[in-house]
Amino acid sequence: MNGVEEKRYGLLQAVRDSDYVKKVYGGYFNVFVSAFGEEGERWDLFRVVEGEFPDMNELHKYDGFVVSGSPHDAYANDYWILKLYFLLQTLDAMEKKVLGICFGHQVLCKALGGKVGKAYRGWDIGIRTVRIVKNLTGCRLFEELGEIPPSLSIIECHQDEVWEVPLGAEVIAFSDKTGVEMFTIGDHILGIQGHPEYTKDILYNLIDRLLNSNSIERDFAETAKCGLEIAEPDRKCWERICRNFLKGRI
Repeated sequence: MNGVEEKRYGLLQAVRDSDYVKKVYGGYFNVFVSAFGEEGERWDLFRVVEGEFPDMNELHKYDGFVVSGSPHDAYANDYWILKLYFLLQTLDAMEKKVLGICFGHQVLCKALGGKVGKAYRGWDIGIRTVRIVKNLTGCRLFEELGEIPPSLSIIECHQDEVWEVPLGAEVIAFSDKTGVEMFTIGDHILGIQGHPEYTKDILYNLIDRLLNSNSIERDFAETAKCGLEIAEPDRKCWERICRNFLKGRI
């Protein structure tokens, strides 16, 4: 590879693949790599929800990790979640790049000393306008975009939220529904409550599954679907932000 060292990333998958995502995309791993990966990189899959974790002695070989969403609570006492806390604490101490998405955002916060719980305003499902904090100090996440956008739209699907960020963390985005939509710690930790990797069809299917399992009411589901028909997430912009963060281009 012309002497250029191959970048290596790991997906810490905290959700089991749905039948729909397996059929259409071949699994969530492919969804994440398509959104955040680049040519010439190596991506490894660790199904942490099933107890698959990277070797602690191999962590130094990785440039970064992504923690996926999950139907599980980030504050639960499941063994794999407690083990994930320890892994994330270790990666933070090593200052490895870690990007947390939805559950990943929440579990990062919890592992590093913050507080997480049920969302005060209940479920948030659909496309949400996220407002970027003005006058950010020392945050270069948006520099490559030319200027900091006042807001970005993102797909959301969660009933838990970050109540309080860890000591030393900076809240960099919020919305009408959720106080902590994004947070950073240094230049190696980034949490995003929304789903930059999701496509609309994935959320449509997820809404149907939540409805069928009686997790949400029919009226709520229909309202969420109607909202998807009239709005678009800023996927390309989110992908650039996440890629630039993971690749250290900021």
